[in-house]
Amino acid sequence: MATRIDKEACREAYNLVRDDNTEINWAAFKYEGHMIVPAGQGTDYEEFKSQCTDDVRLFGFVRITTGDAMSKRAKFTLITWIGENQHW
Repeated sequence: MATRIDKEACREAYNLVRDDNTEINWAAFKYEGHMIVPAGQGTDYEEFKSQCTDDVRLFGFVRITTGDAMSKRAKFTLITWIGENQHW
């Protein structure tokens, strides 16, 4: 069976990370069977890292803010995580 995506829910989580007016700086997405769905979001990168366990495969969309007092820039990264105990 092909992988499917809950487009509406995933887009909503993605847009919260992209939104300059929210504190949300990461969103995680996981597999539920053959469906990719949001797994969480937040403001603390350590909280995101705690979801990356040996038993899961997930994707993370993370906002990184860089710059100095004069200029701030947001950069975005996609993280693919496949835990050691995951078998395809």
